[in-house]
Amino acid sequence: MIIAIDGPAASGKGTIARRLAAHYGLPHLDTGLIYRATAAAVIAAGKLPSDVEAATDAARHLDLARFDEGLLRSAAMGEAASVVAAIPEVRAALVEFQRKFATQAGGAVLDGRDIGTAICPDADVKLFITAQTETRADRRARELQSRGENGDHEVVLADIRKRDERDSARSSAPLKKADDAATLDTTQLGIEAAIAAAIQIVEEKLQGG
Repeated sequence: MIIAIDGPAASGKGTIARRLAAHYGLPHLDTGLIYRATAAAVIAAGKLPSDVEAATDAARHLDLARFDEGLLRSAAMGEAASVVAAIPEVRAALVEFQRKFATQAGGAVLDGRDIGTAICPDADVKLFITAQTETRADRRARELQSRGENGDHEVVLADIRKRDERDSARSSAPLKKADDAATLDTTQLGIEAAIAAAIQIVEEKLQGG
């Protein structure tokens, strides 16, 4: 069973994906991490994330084991990842990596921006997780503050809006809801309620609903 989960930053898709993977006993891939790792490799090489040649080379030789997840989840790396993700050559280099993970024996849960539309268009279940922009900014600000980073609400809100625009406007596999994806708005939901709603969607899909 392949479960594809898409949505904008701080919508809750990563947490939902991890919990669904645990619930169904499936491996999970946060595809955002591979873009963050690509960005980290570019920066470590002394290049800018917008450097097409450097970013493409980093994507083609990606080794997630080389990177500290704490660094990859920083706000700065999230911004850099959004830049490299807009490069078509980078996305092309990472498609095989993601599809190989998705098609392993037994299936998998993947979350990102284009899983249901580009990476796994034939996924058994597709969810599009969303939430109001202000709510997402509040969540991300609290997350950053918990890690000792700058969690100023207005700064985070501006970053969220910029990333949304870049992700939705990019020419290669833009962020958008797959036609056959179920939408889950988490604006008014706590995490447990969101998890329960996601499981219900999966179960209904598996039962032919």
